[in-house]
Amino acid sequence: MVYLDFEENLKQCSENLELAKIRNIPSELEKAQSEFDSEVSKTYSNISDYQKLQLARHIDRPYALDYIRLMMDEKYEIHGDRHFRDDPAILCYIGRIDGKRCVVIGEQKGRGTKNKLKRNFGMPHPEGYRKALRAAKLAEKFNLPVLMLIDTPGAYPGIGAEERGQSEAIAVNLFELSDINTITVSVVIGEGGSGGALAIGVADRLAMLEYSVFSVISPEGCAAILWDDPKEVETAATALKILPNYLKEHGLIDDVIKEPAVCAHRDKKAAAKSIKEYFLNTVNELEKLSSEERLDKRYKRILDLGKFAE
Repeated sequence: MVYLDFEENLKQCSENLELAKIRNIPSELEKAQSEFDSEVSKTYSNISDYQKLQLARHIDRPYALDYIRLMMDEKYEIHGDRHFRDDPAILCYIGRIDGKRCVVIGEQKGRGTKNKLKRNFGMPHPEGYRKALRAAKLAEKFNLPVLMLIDTPGAYPGIGAEERGQSEAIAVNLFELSDINTITVSVVIGEGGSGGALAIGVADRLAMLEYSVFSVISPEGCAAILWDDPKEVETAATALKILPNYLKEHGLIDDVIKEPAVCAHRDKKAAAKSIKEYFLNTVNELEKLSSEERLDKRYKRILDLGKFAE
């Protein structure tokens, strides 16, 4: 387990708790658990915007594939965009969540050097977004709800991606997903970076995990442009208002999904359960609407984005 700078005290309490579990003496175990719970509350109750960004990028944080494995049964992976190739940075699965037939689309960063390179560090190429749209259209054909898991620093900006129409692929997804006739739910599980996130972020409901971020540019990129100084990254993280509470306050997202007290990276199963329950509850709610009502609500939601007051 990797600990961030501000989690150092938690590390010692965690080690003490594990030792108490091995010794299995009730009084010691109760004391160690109490100290651990107290330190968890103390550690995460007063952290800065930049520290929350660090949690969103935590190396142990669950990725899309982790959630898919924890939530889905009878799953089958969909490959390729039928134009160029299969992009491993985007995953598409058809299967069931608690018996509910559905399609899950997710951006996957990868773990370890070899897998990170395979997944292109979670930065999709245009064929990845075209694959995602193909899976969504398949869901529309069979009237299956779609869950989209957003986790990318941004769409890949390489020459090959631009040659194959990166901006066009994202634009087509925005257009098509805004009008697709099936229930769609998007959840930011880590980083929501600019157009790379928006390409699978247009939905009936858009939610974020408690310690995730959604921004038009990374704090590092913002600091480089505005101050030409990487030391200003913390200032940029605060100024950009990239956290769920700010975005919900301004009506840019619909809901914030609570994470376990120890955060998603220390309790993946509980985090997956929270996402699963949110998805199923949302689907049950939206199924009560007719297609026309649901599409009208989605259209109004999109039009309401970008309001401002003088």
